[in-house]
Amino acid sequence: MRRVLSLFHSLIGKKVLMAVTGAVLLGFLAAHMYGNLKAFQGPEHFNAYAEGLRTLGAPLFGRGHLLWTARVILLLALAGHLWAAWAVTRASWAARPVDYKRLEQVETTLAARTMRWGGIIIFTYAVYHLLDLTFGRVNPDFVPGNVYHNLIASFQRPFVAGLYIAAMLVLSLHLYHGILSGFQTLGLNHPRYNPLRRAVALGFTAVVIPGFVAVPVAVLLGVLR
Repeated sequence: MRRVLSLFHSLIGKKVLMAVTGAVLLGFLAAHMYGNLKAFQGPEHFNAYAEGLRTLGAPLFGRGHLLWTARVILLLALAGHLWAAWAVTRASWAARPVDYKRLEQVETTLAARTMRWGGIIIFTYAVYHLLDLTFGRVNPDFVPGNVYHNLIASFQRPFVAGLYIAAMLVLSLHLYHGILSGFQTLGLNHPRYNPLRRAVALGFTAVVIPGFVAVPVAVLLGVLR
């Protein structure tokens, strides 16, 4: 236990925590995208899928028990990810308290340069997204329990759909660089395998982001209604 605690007090330990919690969040994103695409099967299938999540594990588990367990694990992963990111950022600032007078962008990418503010944008939008589709606080047409109706009612507003799509574009940069960094932190970094590492990062991003964007675009075009 002392070794574990000492590890997480170190910079590399914080980066490992960020990589591991990031992997948990990647799994959630993939599952969430898959669930969103159920909307293309129509309201009955989509609402049945949502109800299935609430009754997952029945009759051994009560209604919503496993769903809330998954939510708690997800929240812990998110909290750990945010804390680790903040701790690493503070360590970076402390290592160089005075900014470069002139910063040359060498061996860097747009995805790498936008990780910090991109994470803030994604988190802020995630809070709004929960208020919109989970709690209904910012969705004037929210109907408790009718997830398909709530999805359509939300994305029929072009401004809301546009915010969602913009957030997904920011997320795409965060995902790509985050996956690459996670591999490197966990020691999966070698010139021979780096092309595969980049292919995995690009492939995951290229599947998940269009999967998310497809739903609001389909609602705006009237394909889903």
